[in-house]
Amino acid sequence: MAVVIDNLSGAVRPRHPEKQTNPETPLLRKPDWLRVRAPGSAGYNATRDIVKANGLVTVCEEAACPNIGECWSKSHATMMIMGEVCTRACAFCNVATGKPKPLDPTEPARVADAVAKMGLKHVVITSVDRDDLADGGAGHFAAVVAAIRAAAPLTTIEILTPDFLRKPVEAAYTVIDAKPDVFNHNLETVPRLYLSIRPGARYYHSLRLLERVKERDPAQFTKSGVMVGLGESKEEVMQVMDDMRSAGVDFITIGQYLQPTRRHAPIDRFVHPDEFRAYEEIARAKGFLMVAASPLTRSSHHAGEDFARLQAARAAQEQRA
Repeated sequence: MAVVIDNLSGAVRPRHPEKQTNPETPLLRKPDWLRVRAPGSAGYNATRDIVKANGLVTVCEEAACPNIGECWSKSHATMMIMGEVCTRACAFCNVATGKPKPLDPTEPARVADAVAKMGLKHVVITSVDRDDLADGGAGHFAAVVAAIRAAAPLTTIEILTPDFLRKPVEAAYTVIDAKPDVFNHNLETVPRLYLSIRPGARYYHSLRLLERVKERDPAQFTKSGVMVGLGESKEEVMQVMDDMRSAGVDFITIGQYLQPTRRHAPIDRFVHPDEFRAYEEIARAKGFLMVAASPLTRSSHHAGEDFARLQAARAAQEQRA
């Protein structure tokens, strides 16, 4: 039996209290194409030290990302702001669920300082869901972007935001108007599976958020991602692609869902790399500027390199026009 305990706050408590009554499901053995090396390089340790010294939270750790060893060895880390406790209880996610602490007003400066010290050319900022806040944390997101612009003006900024569900539309506008270089919000899965996989969210609200970015700032790159291996069909994934393109999304990521514990949503199947290559071809044919599709693809994996390719793809498109 796998029991995940969260003792970040000093008190031993279930990391996922809402999942304690879920039936346990077997953790399937990973195929060879999903195996990665354990982290531990000098570069990994240096990144870890900077993160810890600045008192930062990373989604790399909280979400148990399989790419942490590779990314941290290259001084790439995705900062997770507004705490490590989420107000949502998505069936796929390893981030702790519960009542978050108040926002830390020193966090924007600490994040910006870490970005400058790491010498990042491109940084990804994400967050937990903060349904407890009147603006869903939009103002805090904007403050972090502004602080990074001041401390590291040459660094390009990618944000991976919550959906700001049931918040005033001005919340979304606050984040859009902060002018990140890339606005990312993940749809995560197909509409049919939302009730079981992402029950606190609404598919068409998330799609509308991405559409609003393009309406308010057409020059801003938009990005979204889905997981496969949860029981979706190929046709459903293709429909999500069409929905994203209708909303003007520039960049789609498609990766394999990995089950964090026995009480999380079970894996339906491991999708073969050949199927990911087929998804990539289909997505490119549908007009996405950038496509990342592989078993280990995650929203922020290779984000810096992908941003450069995204810029080049837009420039080529504009030249053809």
